[in-house]
Amino acid sequence: MKLKLILAFAAAASFAAPVLADGKTLYMEKTCVACHGKDAKKPLTPEYPKLAGQNAKYAENQMKDIKSGARANGNTAAMKGVMHLVTDEEIKELAKYLSEIK
Repeated sequence: MKLKLILAFAAAASFAAPVLADGKTLYMEKTCVACHGKDAKKPLTPEYPKLAGQNAKYAENQMKDIKSGARANGNTAAMKGVMHLVTDEEIKELAKYLSEIK
């Protein structure tokens, strides 16, 4: 009986949704840091935006538009190559993190 419960629990746990990384971790893992700087305040070039303190909904919409191709101006080509690696849930978490940087 106990073995069945343990096996049932283990099976259920294996189907659980993966844990979403926090925004700061995603910022580093998804290579945002390479162009926007380690603190999101000092981008690689003056043409890239400073992201620290950006409105969360605005940042989320911009990332989604770049990912979908709805926004294809300026330096979006550089981000387009990365955004296909970022899920909508991760975009939301990244946007939240960026909005909280002071």
